[in-house]
This record gives sequence, structure tokens and C-alpha cells, in this order.
Amino acid sequence: MASAHKRTGGAPAGAAGTARGSAPTIEVFWRPGCPFCQALRVGLRLRGVRATWRNIYEDPAAAKIVRAHNGGNETVPTVRIGTTVLSNPTAGTVRSHARALSRGGAS
Repeated sequence: MASAHKRTGGAPAGAAGTARGSAPTIEVFWRPGCPFCQALRVGLRLRGVRATWRNIYEDPAAAKIVRAHNGGNETVPTVRIGTTVLSNPTAGTVRSHARALSRGGAS
């Protein structure tokens, strides 16, 4: 079962692609061989959700972000939508948060 932990902080609402009516910036932090990451990739593709995928094995800054939001663990997939960070979310959860943010609501 996926557990989604929402943590917020950082840039104020409306920053980095979160202006009302615009698509929010979605980053997915992943690693090769992760079946949960693959399932999320397929689920997002089927829902037409675009995201930037950051491999934590090749991107030290991405790994640092993941550890900061997961108690020092490299839990993947971790998804950042604007200032909201979700750990191991479903594709539906990602889409719901992105839609809420693009409407100007809290995600």
C-alpha cells in the first residue's frame, strides 16, 4: 500500500509554475529498478500528467531532497509538486494535487 506523506515548505504559493491556472511543476525522484517508480511512471503517462524525472543515483541534489523529506531515507518515488512533497504516492494522488494547485487551491 502506498503511503503519501505531505510536507510543505520553501517557496510561497504561486511560485515556480504554480500561478493560478498554470500547470504546477512536478518532479519525480526515482531510482533504476524501483517497481513503484515504474508503476508511477506508467500511471502518470496514462493520465497525461507530465513530470520531470530525477534519478537519485545520478543527481546528488535530488538524493539530498529525497532524504530531507523522508527522515534520511531514500524513499522513492518521492514527488514534489510546487512546495508539496509526497512519498510513494499513487498517480491519482499526484494528479489530484497538481489539479488543486493549478486551480489556486492548497494541494
